[in-house]
Parts: sequence; C-alpha cells; structure tokens
Amino acid sequence: MDPKGKVALITGGARIGKVVAEALAKRGCSLSLTYRGSRDAAEATAQAARAAGVKATVLRADATNETDIVAAVNDTVKSLGRLDILINMAAIYEKTPTPNGTLWSAIQDANAKSAFMYSIHSAPIMKQNGAGRIVSFSDWLPVTGRPRYKDYVPYYVSKASVAALTEALALQLAPEVLVNAIAPGPILAPPDLTAEENAQVIEATPLARWGGAEEIAKTVMFFVETDFVTGEFIRVDGGRHLF
Repeated sequence: MDPKGKVALITGGARIGKVVAEALAKRGCSLSLTYRGSRDAAEATAQAARAAGVKATVLRADATNETDIVAAVNDTVKSLGRLDILINMAAIYEKTPTPNGTLWSAIQDANAKSAFMYSIHSAPIMKQNGAGRIVSFSDWLPVTGRPRYKDYVPYYVSKASVAALTEALALQLAPEVLVNAIAPGPILAPPDLTAEENAQVIEATPLARWGGAEEIAKTVMFFVETDFVTGEFIRVDGGRHLF
C-alpha cells in the first residue's frame, strides 16, 4: 500500500508514536492521533504533520473503553474522509511483583483488548475500501517464547495475546486487510535507567546499543507498504533474542 493520500489512526505511543507519525506524514499520509492524558504531545505531533503538508486530527479516547474507540474510529472517518491504516500503540508497561485482579484487568485491557477493539471496529471500513493495514505492538519476549524477567506476568501475557490476536485477525480479515505486529526490544532507554543497568542491556544486545524510535518507524513503514506479508511479527531488538 502506498501511504500517500491515505489516513492512519495511531493510538497512544507518545515518544515512539511521534516518530512513527512523522514517518507516515512525510509519505503523504494524513493522521488521526488519539490520546488519553497527554493532549499537548498529541497536538505537537499533529502540528508537525500539518507542517509536512498533510491533514491531522487529535482525538481524546480511552483505549480500554469501547464507546470511546467506536467514536474515535467514526470521528477519524468523519474528519479525514477515510481510514486505511491502524497503528495499535496504546499500552501499559508496569512491573507487578504482586499482581492482583485489578492490575491484571487494567494491563490486559490496555495492551490486548484495546488492539482487538480498535481492529474490529476499523476493519469493516478498510474492507469496504478494498484494502487496509493493521500494525500492532507485541514484545520481543513473548514472540521469542521466553518470559525471562520476573514480576511482569500480566504484561507478558498481554503481549503474548497481541501476538495471537495478530495471527487470528490476519486470517479473519484476509485478503483485504493485512495484519502484522512489531516486537520491540531495547528501543529507548528509560529516563531512570542507571549506568549499571544500561551496561547490562548493551552487553546482552548483540548490536550493542539501543535501537531508537526510528527503527520502529522503519518497520511500521514496511508493514504498511508490503502487499504480501500478513500474520507476521518482526523483532526489532538488535538481536537480543539470540542470547
């Protein structure tokens, strides 16, 4: 799919989402950006997209609320005239040493249920148009089948669910809609990362560095532009899964 003249709905994704949005805008794709709490960040991204010569709209939507999701999809079509690409980036990454039912539900809803709900409400519009692309975000750990770290049970399971959802939707929505997922590894260093922790990440990553948001944007563009890849995952992890 050529993104020029198309419309992409991007859910969440703050820092990395901004870079993905810029990559799409540079290729002539208009943007619908959803946010739950960080309106200023979404507006800044929209302004940058408009400066690149495309249309952009900003919508408040709770990614765990189906009513909000339906409204966001409908408002995207109403404002921008169509919907061709869905980028599911809304997520919660939270350490849960003592997970409970409330935390479990919150993380599953934000990471897996949101991708499912946005996809099923966007897909009929894409199928009606004759083509569409859905790109979701899993994680390098469940895609590799290695929990590896303690205290992340709800997160790990939610991202494994995204991987399963990707395959199931790819079969369900073919041939018009291609559905794929990105499984990031060390992309952006957390702001509170210690020098020792950073050194451990570098040592455990064959390419010996953090990837940067641009690597995610490149992978998103591959999944948008391909016409013969669906139900796939790409680990963007610098080879971390090899250890």
